[in-house]
Amino acid sequence: MTSVRAVRVDAGPSLLDLLTLEPLERDLYRATTVFDDPFPLYGGQVAAQALQAAGDTVSEDRAPHSLHCYYLRGGDASQPTIFRVERDRDGRSYSARRVVAVQGGEAIFTMSASFHVSEPGADRQVDPAPEATDPGELPPFVLPRLFSMEGRLPPQAAPAPWPTRFWARHRGELAQTPLLHAGVLTYLSDISSGLSPLRAEAWGSRSGASLDHAVWFHRRIRMDDWVLLDLVPHTVAAGRGWYTGTVHSRDGVLGASLTQECLFRQERQA
Repeated sequence: MTSVRAVRVDAGPSLLDLLTLEPLERDLYRATTVFDDPFPLYGGQVAAQALQAAGDTVSEDRAPHSLHCYYLRGGDASQPTIFRVERDRDGRSYSARRVVAVQGGEAIFTMSASFHVSEPGADRQVDPAPEATDPGELPPFVLPRLFSMEGRLPPQAAPAPWPTRFWARHRGELAQTPLLHAGVLTYLSDISSGLSPLRAEAWGSRSGASLDHAVWFHRRIRMDDWVLLDLVPHTVAAGRGWYTGTVHSRDGVLGASLTQECLFRQERQA
């Protein structure tokens, strides 16, 4: 059995290390790369790993087309995570899976994912990609907490503490496996917050932990080439906020859409 691989955060694992899971038995997997991190386990990491576990149980001709997940507890990046997959259904064109991520005997995350055999049909993109300066004309921008990813920061749609529109790509070429590119996109999809522009308007309130998250994969785009992530806030109420987002390729193809709900509470006074 493969031992847990601990990596210093300053040295940093690669994203491919994080997405490589150890099969323990049928439909049971373990993330073996761990590292010290002062924050709770990054939501994009556990979501991407859960998608890899689910994808390992379907035939290679079926790529992810959607995922829906709930964050139940804050995880710990320095501890291994177990992923338990339930095979809900395998039809002629679609496969449905559920995944539970467990640390210390407690569920920290759940996901429902669906996989689809690619088929011909209508292909129309109604809205163009958001306007953004080409990444080749922009200086490097550090994407916090993300391993093996590089960023570029174009002008923002609105003033905000954190960017809601940015370019990103995986450093180095990736194998042309749809599941892998979907996993890298999922890893990226939870970074920043589309609620960031509302922080200045809602005095004393801020975006907090992710509650639930969904991604729809429309078209296959390469994650080792530049993609533009654009996040748009819509509403905050009852201590929660909701936003949507898109992921476009450098040539304007809509690869994926996402939506997320986060805590949005008043900051505690010292």
